[in-house]
Amino acid sequence: MISMTASSSPMQAEPTGPAEAPPVVTFMAGEALYALPVERVQEILDLRPVAPLPNAPAHLLGLCDVRGAGVPVVDLRSLLGLPPTEDTGHSRILVTWVASAGARHVVGLKTERVIEVTALDEGRMQHMSSADMLNWTDTAVMGIGKRNGAFVTLLDIDRLMDPSRLGLQADLRQGELQ
Repeated sequence: MISMTASSSPMQAEPTGPAEAPPVVTFMAGEALYALPVERVQEILDLRPVAPLPNAPAHLLGLCDVRGAGVPVVDLRSLLGLPPTEDTGHSRILVTWVASAGARHVVGLKTERVIEVTALDEGRMQHMSSADMLNWTDTAVMGIGKRNGAFVTLLDIDRLMDPSRLGLQADLRQGELQ
């Protein structure tokens, strides 16, 4: 377990252009490298038992115990629209916080592998505008950077976990099943 302190204010993203990148925690989903600002990660946990919740959406795996508190655990692969995969010895839970409706909620994000706590190459990231994303407006991308020459997608965790966005994804998946 690696513990980190979280800042009390969320990072504000600029609409576009290069910017100084905060220190990040990098992790994998599929073949892609993702990151969250260190200030948003409270700790990194080895996998632990998760108690399923009845009628929960596919992305919500259930609750895990973090120092006596029940913390919801969300599957990153599901949030990103990736198919499920088996857990490995490298799978971890990033305990992070999400700002929603003026409140701060602690959430566990199950990842395939945490790589490192680091700075991006040259300490820079490129904010992505909707034009940069080919008018893709339903994005949870804060920006793009590089680490050791490989692209890293910085996730906007608040947008990724936005209830209206998650509800739309669930509706779309339900339509695919019918």
